[in-house]
Amino acid sequence: MEPDTYLTVKAFSEGLYKEKGSRFISMVWPVTNQEEIKSVLGKVRKEHHSARHHCYAWMLGQNRENFRVNDDGEPSGSAGKPILGQINAFQVTNVLIVVVRYFGGKLLGVSGLINAYRSAAESALKNGEITEHCIQDYFELDFPYSCVNDVMKIIKEEDAGQSQQKFELRCQMTINFRTSSRERILKVLSRIEGLKYTHTSTI
Repeated sequence: MEPDTYLTVKAFSEGLYKEKGSRFISMVWPVTNQEEIKSVLGKVRKEHHSARHHCYAWMLGQNRENFRVNDDGEPSGSAGKPILGQINAFQVTNVLIVVVRYFGGKLLGVSGLINAYRSAAESALKNGEITEHCIQDYFELDFPYSCVNDVMKIIKEEDAGQSQQKFELRCQMTINFRTSSRERILKVLSRIEGLKYTHTSTI
């Protein structure tokens, strides 16, 4: 079975790198989808509207296969790739790193830019907290009220989370647990007469 954990940043953090008058302000966010990324990028451009460049890289998914880089007018490969390189170096995913550059009047050359964007991204990641996230499966349960005790016993034994409970003649509940426990927990749940489950999401 595939690993059900990955490394990501716990919260927003910032970093800074200066070179020949230019300031490279780096920012890292935990993100879960491209809509969220688009929203953050819009806010950064608005907040740092006077910056010369807004370069970034992001990566999504536990398998680290979904990513993008943007040089935003800097020479090709001099900004986005070095930022992505730090995402890979720290082995994190579900992250967005933006580095905004306030130009100081002196050109740095391609090698200087690569070093600056890499160092800025590294600074933001070092200033943040990297945490291990357990991937959770979410299932919606539907079962007779007579089975409440059996369901609650399994939830307690498996240390599963629960939400959106509705107890009537037929009960509904959303439960969540580590993906690696899926086969075992569903097998136990399937023994309860009249219980139906539907997979809703994996986060």
